[in-house]
Amino acid sequence: MDRAELADFLRTRRESIQPADVGISVGQRRRAPGLRREEVAWLAGMSTDYYARLEQQRAVQPSEQILIAVARALRLTAEEHAHLFRLAGHHAAPPRDRSQQIEPALLRVLDRLDDTPAMIVTDIAFTLAQNALATALFGDETSYTGLARSSYYRWFTDDSARALSPIREHAIHSRLNVAGLRAALSAGGEDPTATTMVDELLRRSPEFASLWAEHIVAERLGDEKTVIHPELGEIEFDCQPLYLENRAQALLVMTPRAGSNASEKLRLLQLGTLG
Repeated sequence: MDRAELADFLRTRRESIQPADVGISVGQRRRAPGLRREEVAWLAGMSTDYYARLEQQRAVQPSEQILIAVARALRLTAEEHAHLFRLAGHHAAPPRDRSQQIEPALLRVLDRLDDTPAMIVTDIAFTLAQNALATALFGDETSYTGLARSSYYRWFTDDSARALSPIREHAIHSRLNVAGLRAALSAGGEDPTATTMVDELLRRSPEFASLWAEHIVAERLGDEKTVIHPELGEIEFDCQPLYLENRAQALLVMTPRAGSNASEKLRLLQLGTLG
């Protein structure tokens, strides 16, 4: 049980919820951001004193039933729920097995994708395999060693990683990377590589440290991505991850965004790569 992190997580989530979101009327003298402790306790069906002790790092390890009630009161997402359990010393699901052995099912699909960029990645953003188009776009991401194998890590420590994305998208990518790393850490248990990565990023990147303190946690379920190619310029993609059942690995497929000229640029890239 990490009392300090648990207390900080509960406080940040409590302050992020507006009373109206949970059906509580707001008086004119209300000064505190978000919900009050007594309001969370009421929503969770527990005493205010007990909830206060959780935020004050004075409580014994809460039971799973208590955590479920708190998660419901704070309107936590599935990823935040798993994170809450980990901080309290429980696991909502068995820790993930982060084997570096590529799952054959994902590799069979990757081998058949030759007209759109695709890669197999782990939940902490290690690239295990790429097709030719993905390598043409991003370079050989499987060649990195150590913590630099993770695109999460490189984003905050290597300027060349950011050069592939337009500056206007940097802020959202930073938040998504932090949220994804925290979700992976919560779901994967006490994995030494993931925890070492967090420690190093906290030491090396003030931006990462600031975002990490916000306790944002969420898996990336698909989004839009703009990649800057040195010759073709910006190429817009829709990114969709296809996860294994335990979500430890995913096949990330990038398809040309509808209404953009990405299909034509991808065709030119394919001719240059495969022709």
